[in-house]
Amino acid sequence: MWLKFFFLWCVMANVYCWDIFKFSPLPRFDHEWWGPVHLKYQNDTRIRPFQMHFDEGMIQDLRYRLKNHRPFTPPLEGVGFEYGFNTAYLDGWVDYWSDHYPFQKQEDYLNQFPQYKTNIQGLDIHFLWVRPEVPHHIEVVPLLLLHGWPGSVREFYETIPLLTKVSEYRDFAVEVIAPSLPGFGFSDAAIRPGLGATEMGVVLRNLMHRLGFKKFYVQGGDWGGYIGLSIVTLYPKEVLGYHSNLPTSISPSALAIWALGSIYPPLVVDPYLAKRMYPLLNIIYGLTRETGYFHLQATKPDTLGVAMSDSPSGMLAYILQLFSSATRRRFYNRADGGLDEIYTRDELIDNLMIYWITNTFTTSSRIYAETANLRNIKMGVFAIPTPVPTWTIHASDEILYQSPTLLKIKFPNLLNSTILNTGGHFLALELPRVFADDVLHAIEAFRRYRKKNKLGY
Repeated sequence: MWLKFFFLWCVMANVYCWDIFKFSPLPRFDHEWWGPVHLKYQNDTRIRPFQMHFDEGMIQDLRYRLKNHRPFTPPLEGVGFEYGFNTAYLDGWVDYWSDHYPFQKQEDYLNQFPQYKTNIQGLDIHFLWVRPEVPHHIEVVPLLLLHGWPGSVREFYETIPLLTKVSEYRDFAVEVIAPSLPGFGFSDAAIRPGLGATEMGVVLRNLMHRLGFKKFYVQGGDWGGYIGLSIVTLYPKEVLGYHSNLPTSISPSALAIWALGSIYPPLVVDPYLAKRMYPLLNIIYGLTRETGYFHLQATKPDTLGVAMSDSPSGMLAYILQLFSSATRRRFYNRADGGLDEIYTRDELIDNLMIYWITNTFTTSSRIYAETANLRNIKMGVFAIPTPVPTWTIHASDEILYQSPTLLKIKFPNLLNSTILNTGGHFLALELPRVFADDVLHAIEAFRRYRKKNKLGY
């Protein structure tokens, strides 16, 4: 019954969506203004140095809130994380943040890389910009590195030194530009509706132009993957190659082929990976079980934001529960959520600090409402194939896996799909060396591909 329903839904979606965008030109909003109108004609285009700062007043207020929360409701007997963050373990996390998190040490850690701000389309965009020192015969190539939600640029701190390290075995070195997405962390949020993931792609492409890069590589996961998808679709002549740890091909034809593969999976996926895509009902159930937050943030992000902006304990529970479920599926049944097994507490609280001190839980959550809507569907950017050479990597516990058969519908020049037998959704944070090595291999492949096809690199 469920399989028949899903198949019928895919067929209907195929007909409906194809009718929407089969004749639609690519949208153009290269200069849409998202900031205060009065600043439009006196825009400051300077690139200004920036550092994060943990203000003492903010720290004292945060500690007060952490220490004076109401008693947490006890969990049900014998449960893990099935109902969300198990409150039997929440006091330990709250106490650590309040009394043991080394604020000054972590502020220094977060300021280890050069950071800047510049105004793009009315928004001050914050970004890390890490440039290697290289011999004269080594070419330096730019990589736009994009995070998602509920992550931040903090995800990349361990992998950036590996990405930017100069090697005698490569004829290039990488400089990393890692922005905070608009509305996230230290980047401004839009003051009017309409800034979804596709529009963010335009803002960040314009950031690269501001920095002097007319052509560049793109890497993205989570929302960064969707934003990267938008950039390579809107500006295929500007992107030298696209790497993603959460690639998606969600055109109607891809969904229909995915559904048809339920009858005979080898038509769609290598047999040893079939369990990552089938049985389809298991995939649908797993996504439904873990994506309640998506529906809430796609419909009422501001209401949710009132609670999260007021209670650091609540924000911790909400965000870290998502880190748990997206890191390992088996952590669903563990009372501690498995968080200490994969990450350090300082790593996770660094990320929380970026949301807390900037008060951007609400504005970052709006990316769901601004993207998961008919306006975005009708643009059809997610379904239009792109010629940009693409390389993907797939962690074993990533929230979604699609085989090359499906990915090539969106990315016909898919050069490689790296399959991991470990790892989860926050791959750069969890496995920084694996992540960096794969990105560097991808850039090497992109350069060979472009040279072979005389595309320039």
